[in-house]
Amino acid sequence: MTKQILKAEVASIGGLQLKCSARGFEFLIDEPENVGGTNQAMNPLEALLCSLGACKMMVCRFFYQSKQINLKAMRVEVLGEIDSDRLKGNPDIKVGFSKITTNYYIEADNTATEIQTFVDFIEKTCPVKDTIVHAPEMDIQINP
Repeated sequence: MTKQILKAEVASIGGLQLKCSARGFEFLIDEPENVGGTNQAMNPLEALLCSLGACKMMVCRFFYQSKQINLKAMRVEVLGEIDSDRLKGNPDIKVGFSKITTNYYIEADNTATEIQTFVDFIEKTCPVKDTIVHAPEMDIQINP
């Protein structure tokens, strides 16, 4: 088994804006104005949903030909249900998403059964979904 370490860095650039970096690529994270941000980028939860959807799309792109899917077009919509009262101080409410729904929109010359089998494969093969469903060990280090 070959293990690799992926590295991401997040730095505050003022207010609630954050610069996210990995492998020389960057994007911003922000919050809507109604919670103190400038609304110049998606928030962390939206980025998580995008990451999940992007991972599912990557699995599709990697494997659709070998799975004999005659793909013409595909997109995914990922919806996250969250109760914002937890962030307002109610300790009895889950702080993260309580439900995540993925809506697949697939145009392919395949039967409904073949498409369902392929979607099942995507769901089982997506590393981001696996990370969310089967939480990894978390190690926290505080550095000077």
